[in-house]
Amino acid sequence: MRSALFAATAFFSLAVPGQPVLAAEAPYVDDRSDAEAVIRSFYSAINRQEFARAWDYFGETKPAEDFGAFVKGYDGTDTVEVKTGGVSEDGAAGSIYSNVPVAIRATAKDGSENVFAGCYTLRQVNAQIQEPPFRPIFIDKGALKPSKANFEDAVPASCGDGPPPPKKDAVLEQVKKAFAATYGDQCDKEMPGGEPLAEPNAYSLRYKYPGAEADEPELETRLFRFFCSMAAYNESVVYYVYDQVSGVRQLQFASPELDIHYENNDSEGKVEAINVTGFQTDDQLVNSEYDDATKTISSLNKWRGVGDASSVGTYLFRNGNFSLVQYDVDASYDGEINPQTVVDYNTAP
Repeated sequence: MRSALFAATAFFSLAVPGQPVLAAEAPYVDDRSDAEAVIRSFYSAINRQEFARAWDYFGETKPAEDFGAFVKGYDGTDTVEVKTGGVSEDGAAGSIYSNVPVAIRATAKDGSENVFAGCYTLRQVNAQIQEPPFRPIFIDKGALKPSKANFEDAVPASCGDGPPPPKKDAVLEQVKKAFAATYGDQCDKEMPGGEPLAEPNAYSLRYKYPGAEADEPELETRLFRFFCSMAAYNESVVYYVYDQVSGVRQLQFASPELDIHYENNDSEGKVEAINVTGFQTDDQLVNSEYDDATKTISSLNKWRGVGDASSVGTYLFRNGNFSLVQYDVDASYDGEINPQTVVDYNTAP
């Protein structure tokens, strides 16, 4: 087992797929929060030539006869692209074993390329039963063998004796990472009431551009709605979309800047005029929902709890994007719901 693992890992370093980098440029990654993170951390250490750190990611079964042989095995390494598949888990005797399917495309310093595929098994010993020194998740064993498959298709369907785990939604994972990177410190960590945050709502929007031929395939935009935060009477949400041309991007929503005039300057009295003086963009919407029947995103921003003063936006999906088509404003705190439309591209003349 050791020799098989060492033969494959002798080519390992870390690179972003399609963007080879030199070892010295690799970022420092030391994350043992899950099995895949340990694998990424291992390759980070190799790519940075931090071989003692790399050696430490293994348990009692090491990838080479000794540390010197382990280091020497990377003399010819230049870059490697790494793909992982669905992780499966098994529990036994106070430990959790995670099986990680892996494929690599290794490029040696002479420019030659080789594809390897196989599985790693990582072990997490129950933290409650450990005694010092504490042992985090570690690589227990693994073996990668040369593969004749294309790199894109070389990841094994599964590892171990169990059925293949469900395939990950790669787009959803990208969107979740983008949301976490931007809003991880801004949005609530849990839902109101203390329950854990749910997965984002996801929708598939299919369409054709005007003038498209009848036999042209439909295009698809995927929409994702994330809960962000809850205040006394307003809930904020964030939207992302994905399509094959633009990839993952966050939606920004146009909203008018308003100049409101009240009779006798009394905000609880009659509204004399609401003037639109320009437009801005918002990265979050308040009390917002997506209606798949009408292909619209709506927002309802209550200016106070009783809801007698508010603003309502309607954003219509067309030709791959969401556009502001209507904006209604109820500007008077008079105890009544009596909005005025200040932006209207939704009504025929």
